[in-house]
Amino acid sequence: MERKEVTPSRRKFLKSAAVLAGATAGYTLLSPSVFLLYGKEPGDKNLPWYGIIIDIRRCIGCGSCAAACKNENDVPREPFFFRNWVEHYTVRNDGTVLIESPNGGIDGFSQNVPDEEIFKSFFVPKMCNHCAKSPCEQVCPVGATYTSPEGIVLVDEKYCLGCRYCVQACPYGCRFIHPVKKVANKCTLCYHRLKKNLDPACMEVCPTGARMYGNLRDSNSKIVAFLKEHTTQVLRPHLNTGSKLFYNELSSEVK
Repeated sequence: MERKEVTPSRRKFLKSAAVLAGATAGYTLLSPSVFLLYGKEPGDKNLPWYGIIIDIRRCIGCGSCAAACKNENDVPREPFFFRNWVEHYTVRNDGTVLIESPNGGIDGFSQNVPDEEIFKSFFVPKMCNHCAKSPCEQVCPVGATYTSPEGIVLVDEKYCLGCRYCVQACPYGCRFIHPVKKVANKCTLCYHRLKKNLDPACMEVCPTGARMYGNLRDSNSKIVAFLKEHTTQVLRPHLNTGSKLFYNELSSEVK
């Protein structure tokens, strides 16, 4: 993954945008059925409608999630292909922001900024947002990208042309073209495991419980309880993708 620098002026803009985003998120999270405000309801109300929470306070940047994802889903080993990765944010005292994700965080992180220059630093896991109104699904010319009855965005490799439209349309950078299969590849929330009542691999191996998934339709579920009790945000809410990946303690530097 690439290394990025964010200037103070850009940081100021991001902070302003985050204030608006936080206000929007705060309003929409008043109801247990928040997910319904973002997009369509699932056809079968007896099925779960999955959402995801990442608690940034708990992430220690171990990279276990990214490694487990590659092992479970046979993701190419090269450091260019990820369904799941971790970014390290270092905010300097002068306002600049360093964003790093060497090999998706699988090999760990090293801090190259002197301690006296650091204002704060933290880790942010990234993955598919499983949007209710996913841009990737909208641009697919053959319907290879689709949403399961449980609200999980999937790719049917039999139909995928490898045209890359979905890769370009995803505003979160969560898709890639498989170098061997030549089709689109992405996080499936380990759909094959969910169908067997098993947790997604990244959730199973997280040592600090920084990740949570659950049924957004169930007002008694842990994920809905968490959304009620915490001020969470989605990435880039202005795009109105209906993201079902909620972040707790999301800092304004994250994009």
